[in-house]
Amino acid sequence: MDQFVINLIFVGASFALYIGIAIWARAGSTSDFYAASRGVNPIVNGAATAADWMSAASFISMAGLIAFVGYGNSTFLMGWTGGYVILALLLAPYLRKFGRFTVPDFIGDRFYSQTARLVAVISLLVMSITYVIGQMTGAGVAFSRFLEVDNTTGLLIAAAVVFIYAVLGGMKGITYTQLAQYCVLIVAYTIPAVFISLQLTGNPLPQLGLFSTHTESGQPLLQTLNEVLVELGFNDYTGMHAPQNTLNMVLFTLSLMIGTAGLPHVIIRFFTVPKVADARTSAGWALVFIALLYTVAPAVGAMARLNIITTIYPDGVREQPLAYDERPDWMHNWEQTGLLAFEDKNGDGFIQYYNDANPPEFAEELGWEGNEMVTFNQDILVLANPEIAQLPGWVIGLIAAGGLAAALSTAAGLLLAISSAVSHDLIKNMINPGISEKGELLAARISMAFAIALATYLGLNPPGFAAQVVALAFGLAASSLFPALMMGIFSKKMNSAGAIAGMIVGLGSTLLYIFTYLGWFFFPGTNMLPNTPEYWLFGISPLSFGAVGAALNFAAAYIVNKATGDAPAEIQELVEGIRVPKGAAGAVDH
Repeated sequence: MDQFVINLIFVGASFALYIGIAIWARAGSTSDFYAASRGVNPIVNGAATAADWMSAASFISMAGLIAFVGYGNSTFLMGWTGGYVILALLLAPYLRKFGRFTVPDFIGDRFYSQTARLVAVISLLVMSITYVIGQMTGAGVAFSRFLEVDNTTGLLIAAAVVFIYAVLGGMKGITYTQLAQYCVLIVAYTIPAVFISLQLTGNPLPQLGLFSTHTESGQPLLQTLNEVLVELGFNDYTGMHAPQNTLNMVLFTLSLMIGTAGLPHVIIRFFTVPKVADARTSAGWALVFIALLYTVAPAVGAMARLNIITTIYPDGVREQPLAYDERPDWMHNWEQTGLLAFEDKNGDGFIQYYNDANPPEFAEELGWEGNEMVTFNQDILVLANPEIAQLPGWVIGLIAAGGLAAALSTAAGLLLAISSAVSHDLIKNMINPGISEKGELLAARISMAFAIALATYLGLNPPGFAAQVVALAFGLAASSLFPALMMGIFSKKMNSAGAIAGMIVGLGSTLLYIFTYLGWFFFPGTNMLPNTPEYWLFGISPLSFGAVGAALNFAAAYIVNKATGDAPAEIQELVEGIRVPKGAAGAVDH
């Protein structure tokens, strides 16, 4: 059977499943739409949270970033996983006990201020819209290859599918759709990794295969990869290299961690369970489900990088490389998307792949005039992995469905967070408090439709790889929402003026720093300073600044709080009630 037909079957079947679930779980009330009527089983919620959490950045982009940078990009693994632990232990149970639908809902009520609510909504929208760009980018990459359509058409198809099941089902539909998407994406990610680990090391567990003996060379796989990369003039895989200095690694990891804990689309998942105890239980299950993918990703990255090199140099890097006319089908296939490209710079008919900045001496003996793999979009690596390893067609179809499941599951969660902020926090709580439940539900669906249209448009103009765009979103969440949530729970004296000042300073400083070095992605070249380490403030990368923004947020909040007085006594009593474990073991809360 033709590979295109196989891809259509897998992708079409998964889409039919998602839409069918949405029809079955159609939201009939605002409680259904915002929080699935707080009736979701903790294990189901754990799987849905994992799917919501493991976005296109996790599934499609993270292994690619690790593959081409190595140890330095382990910060993504440490930051995202560690941040989820913070969320599960320090925020989720208390926010569930507070009993609201959205993050701005909590901030508005806890800080007894509509202004605080508005600033939280703005922060949520800026962060979520930035985040959703990465998901639409990932969906476009997957569609452009596996359904053989251009990027624009792929984004429109993805938007249409999300529109149907997210607008129709709301949180209730999205929850059960994300359960199905988790099953699809984890199987799709794991099966190719098992095959490739077996091929390279003989070990079926990729997590162990990464540290096993490479069958062909007879030495540890990572040692083999290090030696091959160094021979090609690249940095060794397991070392730390500039600009990944210690300060940036620490700040970037911290930014991802606290950004994770401030993600509104993940936090609202914990509002869907019946009890506070269930919030803790579902967080534990989610961590287990997330670990199944995150412990495999480093192996996927390392093994794929080695496979690419051995494909180009089947007889060793000092020998004649692969001829253009003999390049495998996977290269032909991905060249059609424009995400992979070669240029025969010396006209010898062979693919030469060395580091332009530090080419080995023997490269000149082969007539080398520059790296001839001129384009390799890192987002394609996981999706191309089954083809690189020459796995069966059904595995390629499965990875296509998995990549799309990862992108669409998180996109749906983000879009729900956006629409809830608009319909519930802006319209219901600020603009029109007297709106009927039917009217609020309609407003939620309309705002989600607008959010989908905006996300699709922005997905056509992404400022970077999926994981890079998502990293910016985490920095924005870290600098704006996370400090407000932490102070709202653990600082009973924090008042509204302090919280508002903190969010404005944190979000504003981070946006200013990002735009200074990256510019505004609608207008390339609008950055005020070059995005290079010598121009960064104290050597801090824009991707790492979220942690600094969070520190500024905390500092501004406490300074203003000291100058304006503590929160009212009734608010302090409310915060005490959130933290007291009373009812956590069994009572159904708000």
